[in-house]
Amino acid sequence: MKHDFVKFPLHVIVHPFDGFWDMKYERKGKVRVALTILAVFILTLILQRQFAGFLVNFNDPRYLNSLNDIIYTLLPFLLFCVANWSITTLMEGEGKFKEIVMATGYAMLPLILINLPMTFISRIMVQEETAFYYLMNSFAGIWFLYLLFAGIMTVHQYTASKTVITMILTIIAMGIVVFLGTLALSLGAQIWYFIYDIYRELIFRT
Repeated sequence: MKHDFVKFPLHVIVHPFDGFWDMKYERKGKVRVALTILAVFILTLILQRQFAGFLVNFNDPRYLNSLNDIIYTLLPFLLFCVANWSITTLMEGEGKFKEIVMATGYAMLPLILINLPMTFISRIMVQEETAFYYLMNSFAGIWFLYLLFAGIMTVHQYTASKTVITMILTIIAMGIVVFLGTLALSLGAQIWYFIYDIYRELIFRT
């Protein structure tokens, strides 16, 4: 159990290609571990938005909503996994949906390991030291993208160039899904208000 939750995730982020290979072919990865990392990342994001030092935190406390943070993190995560699975299915990818979920979840670990301590360090920073805060957060983001690239490349057994193409198509697919979803919600709302207006007219006329 300790190996599942501690040692293997750390091995993956340090030796990504070996780690993701073991995840796929040695079955060392666990979906529950990936989802636990996702949950902890959401908690980290909430703490960062609420408790980061005022020099680097420009959020108005009156408008912070933890539920929105959860939704706006879960939806892109799920949307990426679904979009990538859809695209790679058409492009002869070997990765299963749960492997994409695991690769994406494990890749998020650096965001926790760096951003969480930096959140509390930022509370004692002076103005001249804020550049270090942004540098470390940027490093965490780059590390995450590198791990995500390595994970997608390994689970689907793609070349580097095909992985780049796949990632671009995944982002495009995510944009299309968001556009269609927004359009469907907008049309649904208009239909609802139209029916409601007709109902009100009938009630008032009777």
